[in-house]
Amino acid sequence: MSEAPEKKRSPEGGKKATLKDILHGQIDTQDDETKKAPEAEMEQIASGALSEMLSKEDVKSLEARMEALKKKWEKERLNYEATARELKNQLDFARRDAAEKNKAKPTADTKSTPAAKEATTVEDDEGEEVVAIADSQLHERSKFIPLRLTLEERKYLRLVTSALEVSEYTDRVDISKWGGRAKRIYAQLKEICAILSGLLVACDYKAGQKLVANDEFSDNEEFFQYMFELGRRYKILNPERMRSAYGKLIYLLQDSQQEEIREMMEFSLVRPLQSVHRFLTEKKMLPMLKDPLLHAATRVIAEKGKSRSQIQHELQKKRRAYNRVKDKYIGEGGMSEQDVELVMGSIADNNYFLKFNRDPCDEMIEYLRTRFNPEEEKEGYSLAIGYGTGGARLSHGHKTQYEYVMQTLHLWRDILHDFYRLWFLAEEDLLDPNNGYRLRNTGQGLNRIQNSPNIGREMSRIIYTARKKVGYWIGSSVVHLGDHNVPNGFIFIDKYTQVSRILSPICITLRRLEEVVAEKPGLKKYVDDTFGGCDELRMTVLCDFFRHGFDGSGADNFFDAGSCIDGRLTSAWNWCSLIHKKPYYPIFQMTGFASFDGQF
Repeated sequence: MSEAPEKKRSPEGGKKATLKDILHGQIDTQDDETKKAPEAEMEQIASGALSEMLSKEDVKSLEARMEALKKKWEKERLNYEATARELKNQLDFARRDAAEKNKAKPTADTKSTPAAKEATTVEDDEGEEVVAIADSQLHERSKFIPLRLTLEERKYLRLVTSALEVSEYTDRVDISKWGGRAKRIYAQLKEICAILSGLLVACDYKAGQKLVANDEFSDNEEFFQYMFELGRRYKILNPERMRSAYGKLIYLLQDSQQEEIREMMEFSLVRPLQSVHRFLTEKKMLPMLKDPLLHAATRVIAEKGKSRSQIQHELQKKRRAYNRVKDKYIGEGGMSEQDVELVMGSIADNNYFLKFNRDPCDEMIEYLRTRFNPEEEKEGYSLAIGYGTGGARLSHGHKTQYEYVMQTLHLWRDILHDFYRLWFLAEEDLLDPNNGYRLRNTGQGLNRIQNSPNIGREMSRIIYTARKKVGYWIGSSVVHLGDHNVPNGFIFIDKYTQVSRILSPICITLRRLEEVVAEKPGLKKYVDDTFGGCDELRMTVLCDFFRHGFDGSGADNFFDAGSCIDGRLTSAWNWCSLIHKKPYYPIFQMTGFASFDGQF
């Protein structure tokens, strides 16, 4: 009977095999003794062997790599989920749009109906057509137009801004500290309410005396809701104001909506924003929005391409319409002269907001359409970009880049056109008591990560509309919301207030080129010698902006920049940060440019 082959044994004889020996092939891994070793003992053997084989630096390096992989996988997962949500929303909008078109198809009897006759009559008269379109849009827009503040409310607004300026709310609350967060929030809210009460006493002793007569803050719930609503309303009407105070305001109101905090405070600090539509509904005066004169009384007088006499004539017509509307509605439904003026002033504020924020997008679209041809590259002014060239992270041919820029400008225009609506929806998401947040380090400090379902749905609608308008879509349509790029609705709104701050200085500079050059003969010689004239200089600026303001740059990875909806704005920011290195930067300065974040 032949003997079984001798099994490999540990060089030390009876000592148990270590993982290091097994890895070096010195021990047969099928050894009976190894097979019978208990699991806990094997784990001990493995950990001991790894500590023998790897230094502390190697272990730290492996841990860092594992952490980086986890973050990468998490980003990819979030990106895929966002893409899936976006596609689902766009599919829903497409189905809804198709259903509405089927319902709206005219039948054989439609031509004889009064509605069709009225539509034909309106179409024949150009002036009436404009009024009709304005009326139908105004009724819907008025739901998201904040009511302008009265003189008395502006006095109280100063108290709110003063209290917020001295407060250290976010510094005390949004910190990495375990336990006691609810108590910190409660203490800070009481402190701000106390400051407001003290300021009111100093400002208006009689009103302050009535306020402090109550022992508890909860007895003055209506007053505090009113004061904080003033700050929110004023900020929407003036996005460039309260740039630090509004962040504290919206975050403290967000915390006050938590159930635990409301139980401690025994009242709520939040109430709905006062809009033009809500105000007229309370007065039972909604038919005022259908008055054809209201459009003429609140419209913006565009001065471009008009003589002084034309502008004066249009201003007189607007003033007459304004006075007629005011005389018509004073006393109707209890409307005072101040009430009528507030309504018209609020609508006019919205119209001027659109002029100074949306119209720069229209101007840049016109520059792109008239000065560049997607089918033909003009020598020296090609829009083509390549990955790694000039910091670009995208590779597009001339035609592709033309279409990419065109769709981005249309998207920004549509966002700014509905910006008040988006702001209202952002506050709904932020102040929803059932929509909590979590505090996370996003790479730019601690931020509040919160889902924004209302904004997400509205952005899907806007993207779908922009896609229908241009007829194509290039790049990603992912909207970052509730992640490290755009943590919450407040950051989203703050991002898109920058669009006009980027485009307006460029438009102003390009508009004033001939005017400035004509005033300074030396500058004319410089422009002619360096750029070949004002028109060539304008083309140089536009070509550079359309190429490198939309090249996916601005971050070190495709999750933070690239062709996604927010990455397009990141690229434009990056171009703005480098303008001081451009050869045409002195021309910008001579036309009055100071910065992309100043007064234009």
